Amino acid sequence: MSEERRQRLIRLGSAAAFLGIVAVAVAIVISQSQSSGGDTSIEDIGLVSRQLRGIPQEGMILGNPGAKATLVEFGDLQCPVCKDYAEHVLSEVIAGPVRRGEAKIDFRNYTIIGPQSTDAGAAAIAAGMQGRGWSFVELFYRNQGIEGTDYVTDEFLIAIARGAGVPDIAKWNVDRRSQSVLRQVARTTDQASSLGFTGTPSFAVHAQGGPLDPIGTPGSAEEIESALQQAS
Repeated sequence: MSEERRQRLIRLGSAAAFLGIVAVAVAIVISQSQSSGGDTSIEDIGLVSRQLRGIPQEGMILGNPGAKATLVEFGDLQCPVCKDYAEHVLSEVIAGPVRRGEAKIDFRNYTIIGPQSTDAGAAAIAAGMQGRGWSFVELFYRNQGIEGTDYVTDEFLIAIARGAGVPDIAKWNVDRRSQSVLRQVARTTDQASSLGFTGTPSFAVHAQGGPLDPIGTPGSAEEIESALQQAS
C-alpha cells in the first residue's frame, strides 16, 4: 500500500470516529433533556375524574357548600400514609356522605416531610383557586413518588395540574409561587400543630360555624361517618 493511500485511509477513519463521537454526544443530550425532572407520565386521570364528577369543588373544599358537617383533613401530599388513606378510606367517605350532599371535606396542608411538601401544597391551593383543588390532591396521591427522591419538580407539578384539569396553567404557575398562598400553607401547618396533631393524615370535624373537634386518624370510613353525623 502506498504511503499516500495509507494516510488517506487514516484521515477517513479519524473522521468517521469523530462523527461517531458526535452522534453519541447528541443522543446523550437528547436523552437527558427528555428525562429531566423525572417521569411526568400521569396515571389514573380518568379514575379521579369519575370519582369526583358532579361533586362541587370550591377552594380546597369538596362537597355541597350547604352541608352541615365538615371533615377537615390535615395532610402532606408527599405522605405515603395519606396516599393509602385517600385511596382506601376517604374514597368511601367521598362516595358516601360527600356525594349525597350530607358532608364536605376541607383539605388543609400540614407539611411535615420536607420543603417539597410546601411546593406541592401551594400548587394544590393554586389549583383550588381555579376549582380543581381536590382533583389535584387526588391525582397527586395516585402518582406520588418515593419519599425522599425529590420527585416534586416543576415538570411533575405541571403534569398533575394539567391532568387535574386546571384551565389556566400560566395563572396557576403565578399563584402557586405567591406569598399569600405560601403563607396559607404555613398557616394551616401551624394550625395542625396547635390542635395537637403530630402526624399525617390527621382529622377534625365541625358543624357550620362551630369549632374544630379533633378526631385523630380514624381507622375506617365508618368511624369518620359516625363523627360527621354527630357534628351535623
